Amino acid sequence: MSKRVAITLLSFLLTFSIQAQQDPTVATVNGAKIKKSELDKKFYQNMLFVSDKVVTKKKVLNDIINRVLGIQRAKNKNLQNDPVVKEKMEDVLYHAQISKDLEPQLKKIVVTDEDIKKYYASKPEYRTAHILFRVRAKPEKNEALAAQKKAMEVYMTLKQNPDKFAELANRYSQSSTAANGGDMGFQPAVRMAPEYFKAINGKPDGYITSPVRTQFGYHVVKLLAKKDFSSINTALYKKIVYDKKRDEILEKYFDGLQKGANIKVEEKFLKRDPLK
Repeated sequence: MSKRVAITLLSFLLTFSIQAQQDPTVATVNGAKIKKSELDKKFYQNMLFVSDKVVTKKKVLNDIINRVLGIQRAKNKNLQNDPVVKEKMEDVLYHAQISKDLEPQLKKIVVTDEDIKKYYASKPEYRTAHILFRVRAKPEKNEALAAQKKAMEVYMTLKQNPDKFAELANRYSQSSTAANGGDMGFQPAVRMAPEYFKAINGKPDGYITSPVRTQFGYHVVKLLAKKDFSSINTALYKKIVYDKKRDEILEKYFDGLQKGANIKVEEKFLKRDPLK
């Protein structure tokens, strides 16, 4: 062995020895080493959250050991090839890729007071009551038709006697709000089915809709009140507007991906509208 090689090897061994001393192994689990740096990192992460158990390095190390054992067992059983697990892993990859590609843009999103006012002008918060005639996602023959017919009968009754809304909701509605006269309370537009919101948006207090079809069935809706902008939960609407801006970025992102991909869609399988 030449002098130069010997010196290089000695330098490497010294460096390795120093690194090992700086980051020693605190536990070995079936050959897998848990380093002090990993323990320290997990320990300080645990210290940031309130727990009903005292945070100690012994407890944190035990959690790490359990995690290693769980992963080892999963790999020994080839769990990574299980269809359900593969789907979950693909979900993680999907979200991780989006985060990697779009994080710089998402960090630049700013929601101003003017943004919130502009959004609220088109999507105000309403208090409504409804009478719901449910239709299952996979309805039996004539189920939707029967629900529509009953909803129309109730609507015609209300046209003559609108004050009976709460009474009829209590009698016929298949919603959890039936006992409360169908009252849904105030809700932002994002928490209403699009068809439901469209049917009452811009209408006066007391307005009663004809039967409205949504994914849940047929609704007869009564508009009870509109919330003034000064009374809204600003933090909630800031989040709603942020999500809207985020979704616009995502839509543009995926439009770009689709334009660069070879996609063929069989339109014949898309013709059936589940709401009809």
